[in-house]
Amino acid sequence: MEVTSPKDFFEKALPERFNPDEAEGVDVTVQITITGENGGDWIVTIKNQNLDVKEGVHESPNLSLKMAEKDYLDLINKKISAEKAFFTGKVQFKGNIALALKLKEAGFL
Repeated sequence: MEVTSPKDFFEKALPERFNPDEAEGVDVTVQITITGENGGDWIVTIKNQNLDVKEGVHESPNLSLKMAEKDYLDLINKKISAEKAFFTGKVQFKGNIALALKLKEAGFL
């Protein structure tokens, strides 16, 4: 299923893609900011192998990602890799890169 907006991804695709087995030991709060027409701010929390997603801004996330809507959709629809997005400057990232890679394994990216 191709995701057509960030909101679709957070509300529908992410809960389906999330793999709790790969999130064992992960305790993270991620702030995601998507710029563009259908953009917005989302807080994704993974703790005790559970996923919680809500719109809004967190004051002190462990990780933060900022991307343009088109680039984000390319990323979650697997048109570009997370590594390529990072190394080509399509994503502004703050936090622990090893933790971000763990999130990728859990189905987050």
